Amino acid sequence: MRAEVFGALVYDYDTRGLSFLKTPQLRDVVLSLGEHPDVETALCAVGVAQEHWPAYAAALSTLTRSGVLVPRSAESDVPAGSDVLAGSVAVAKAAAPSASGAQSQPAREPESGTPSASAVGSLVETFESGLGAPICLTWELTYACNLACIHCLSSSGRRDPRELSTEQARAVIDEFAAMQVFYINIGGGEPTVRPDFFELVDYATASGVGVKFSTNGVRIDDQVAARIAADGYVDVQISLDGATAEVNDAVRGPGSFDMAIAALRRLQHAGMGRQGRSPAKISVVATRHNIPQLDEFASLATEFGATLRLTRLRPSGRGADTWVDLHPLPEQQRQLYDWLVRNGEGVLTGDSFFHLSAYGQPLPGLNLCGAGRVVCLIDPVGDVYACPFAIHETFRAGSVLEPRGFRGVWSGSDLFRSLREPSSPGACGSCGAYDACRGGCMAAKFFTGLPLDGPDPECVVGHGQQALISVPVGAAPRSDVDHSRRIVPVTIGRHRPPVHGCDEDPLAGVALTSVGADA
Repeated sequence: MRAEVFGALVYDYDTRGLSFLKTPQLRDVVLSLGEHPDVETALCAVGVAQEHWPAYAAALSTLTRSGVLVPRSAESDVPAGSDVLAGSVAVAKAAAPSASGAQSQPAREPESGTPSASAVGSLVETFESGLGAPICLTWELTYACNLACIHCLSSSGRRDPRELSTEQARAVIDEFAAMQVFYINIGGGEPTVRPDFFELVDYATASGVGVKFSTNGVRIDDQVAARIAADGYVDVQISLDGATAEVNDAVRGPGSFDMAIAALRRLQHAGMGRQGRSPAKISVVATRHNIPQLDEFASLATEFGATLRLTRLRPSGRGADTWVDLHPLPEQQRQLYDWLVRNGEGVLTGDSFFHLSAYGQPLPGLNLCGAGRVVCLIDPVGDVYACPFAIHETFRAGSVLEPRGFRGVWSGSDLFRSLREPSSPGACGSCGAYDACRGGCMAAKFFTGLPLDGPDPECVVGHGQQALISVPVGAAPRSDVDHSRRIVPVTIGRHRPPVHGCDEDPLAGVALTSVGADA
């Protein structure tokens, strides 16, 4: 449990559910349950007026049914619809850290990715002013990568000699734990090529910080798969951008499909998704070439006992060169939306597609740009950006190596403060769909040359297409962070010569395991 201005955020370590305690008083009631013989006494102790008891009882019953609270004894289960005031007191399943700083259990990412719209209600407005710590923190451990994906948002390939050392990375994890960051999303590059990768993962979970990492599968051999499957607080997602080798390998490189499938098979054999263990995830960046394969992706997920996760293509990094040729066509945006409406209960999306909500029925999620409010990125050299998709000096908030550290950047950077201020809807204010889409993705607008208060380039109403016409050729900003190797096998779209951050072999000193298609 982490206290926030509005109340608290709570992770359930078993169900991966994210709950919101919408008032400080409700938070205090939950924390005090174990100190009192029944709920009524707890309500009195916290000072809840008697006329509000039914509302608090309903809230506590909801938390009990969802598993956040559990009855004090096995004989006092609270059935759905019961009055918690009439039953035995429920107590918090996972205690909050004590005042002495004792750590709680490691938290894990909720299976829903982000909370549903019905769960947050007016909290969207509250979240716009920022949280005490990010909900979704992406940490790219290295720019090194064995692949050269043509849509790579960080232009990875070669490692940067300035990347954080093991000691520096541990110090950052210590800050996460002190701030009660529930979990971190580790990526790259290919994070597993760092020799200290699992050392850092183990240090994070031992510190009370859950880990989810993305990989192309290059180092997922049988031993590694067994290690991941045995750790209940580590999630893994395998990147796959085509349900067939033909579609995937055109984007991610020859052999990458077979490598990813082999990794999924090994994770399945190791027990991922069975006996209460979290399933592996298949992470797909939606493009015009793979949207026709949505059902096939779902079948692959079923085959390997995995969960499907869809994310949006952004025109950042090397994706700036290929976005025009890869991003879904307007009719495919509708196809994707309709598919998500039909299948959304079993598919993770985070907040990737809130721009599609303008079609009508909202998709699950917070439905807002969380940059600097609930999300941020730390890159391999320790720079902190407002958004994982906005690696550009404009969105650099500071560095974890500054004396103020990550906590100081999150709470005190001028950029983050400005992003948390109320903003005007700008040109989108007159559109009837604004409340649904909130103007779309900041990074997508920025890297296509559109103003931040303008329409999303993929606006489903069509405003984005019109706005793009007025952007002069070559006027869109480009990131100066590029660690692409000298030869990038682009088979779709255009390719510009990369600017190298260093000339080191990305896999220098790292022993890799060859993974075949028949593994």
